[in-house]
Amino acid sequence: MITLVLAASVLIGVSLGILGGGGSILTVPILVYLAGQDTKEAIATSLFVVGVTSLAGLVPHARAHRVRWRTGLVFGAVSMVGAYGGGRLAEYIPGSVLLIAFALMMLATAFAMLRTPRKAKAAGPARAELPVGQVVVEGLAVGAVTGLVGAGGGFLVVPALVLLGGLPMGIAVGTSLLVIAMKSFSGLAGHLSGVQIDWGLALTVTGAAVAGSLLGSRFAGRIPQDTLRKAFGWFVVVMGLFVLGRQLPHTLWANPLSWTGIALAVTAAAAWGAVRARRERAAAGGPRADSPEPSAHA
Repeated sequence: MITLVLAASVLIGVSLGILGGGGSILTVPILVYLAGQDTKEAIATSLFVVGVTSLAGLVPHARAHRVRWRTGLVFGAVSMVGAYGGGRLAEYIPGSVLLIAFALMMLATAFAMLRTPRKAKAAGPARAELPVGQVVVEGLAVGAVTGLVGAGGGFLVVPALVLLGGLPMGIAVGTSLLVIAMKSFSGLAGHLSGVQIDWGLALTVTGAAVAGSLLGSRFAGRIPQDTLRKAFGWFVVVMGLFVLGRQLPHTLWANPLSWTGIALAVTAAAAWGAVRARRERAAAGGPRADSPEPSAHA
């Protein structure tokens, strides 16, 4: 079993190194379902693993000048406040509730990854920074979610940096690792008052994740980001449904109304994604989805 845990831990680092996020989304299920930890211990341990792994992955990005330091430090400092508060609050919430919230966060993250991304703003000057007001609001929200359920860090930070700040994807990924490290350690501090961590397992998983992070950082920018984003998004959907399936009562899943609601939600999400994609193609002057493809001999 430990071999399987280590192999899965490498994926934690690869995800962080390439995408700038996804660490806790993988770490918590690994620690709960493969390592046998309880929910609160797994969330606290994941914050340590992801914090250290993010620092390791930050180094090659910094050397390649893919880190916007002022934005990252301000965002990270504000996130630390929210993460510490979320970590303290988690002590009073049942573990099953935290896992259900975690699974819902996974599904929301997957939806954000799978939908057609809005066209990012044109990147500004090399030293352009996010407005401080946006950094504070986004940082508090992301930090609180991370401290509470141990997830939602990079996949909330990266879109904020790309869509709100107009940062190029590569710089947003590098900067997000700085933010993730800062708020992960702050969230961990909030959890330590009520959770005991198995430091032997934590250091073992962290070592494997760091190795994966260094590997992922080397491939950052070489793999088509859109393909990688969608593949990982579907993986997160499967993981989220698995966690929900383990936590929600069997009677709920056996109820036809539950599946009807799920089907309606999936259909609505797919329809909305298709409408958005069509609008964006029309705005860009591209071909309509229902227009015939140009002939290969044209």
